[in-house]
Amino acid sequence: MPRPDQNLDAIIEYALASGAVRAVVLSTRDIVIDAGLADKCRGSGCPNFGLSVNCPPHVAGPDGMRGWLQKFNRAVVFRMDVPARDLFSDKRRQAFQGLHKIAAGVEQAAVEAGFSSARGYAGGSCRELFCHDHDNCRALSENGRCRFPDHARPSMSGFGIDVAALFETAGWTLLLAGTGENKTANLCGLVLID
Repeated sequence: MPRPDQNLDAIIEYALASGAVRAVVLSTRDIVIDAGLADKCRGSGCPNFGLSVNCPPHVAGPDGMRGWLQKFNRAVVFRMDVPARDLFSDKRRQAFQGLHKIAAGVEQAAVEAGFSSARGYAGGSCRELFCHDHDNCRALSENGRCRFPDHARPSMSGFGIDVAALFETAGWTLLLAGTGENKTANLCGLVLID
């Protein structure tokens, strides 16, 4: 039977082979939750507010995430590096779709490695990314079944996950699109593992 750390190594390798440029295992105690970040989703803060089963107000938010963090010991945190200009072009959707697909794949790899309760999260609203050509989120409005259950993951923002703090803990420098002369921007996802 493989040792648990071998399983974690395999999950990290999977993340890197799937398109992440960095991946690390962190303690859930190192994940900072800031309710103010989730509040930015409300009102005029995000045009996708209320439009997806994976975004506020349809998710458990910061309090729910704090509860989950008490039930999990570790998280695989991963990042993608993308050309900053892509986030202001028609390539934005593709970049964030890739992020969600990596999160979903890492989650599935964790389940297959014996972490049966793994839960993936990614940046961006799945409504905007996967169902932009549809009038609604089917999981909310029709028969309760997501059109893209193998890819769409809950938004990290809606849970108040502080990505800047994750990067600092991981020892990475966070590059934001549109700040200074950054030619590269980072996208982040995480998967809680038990």
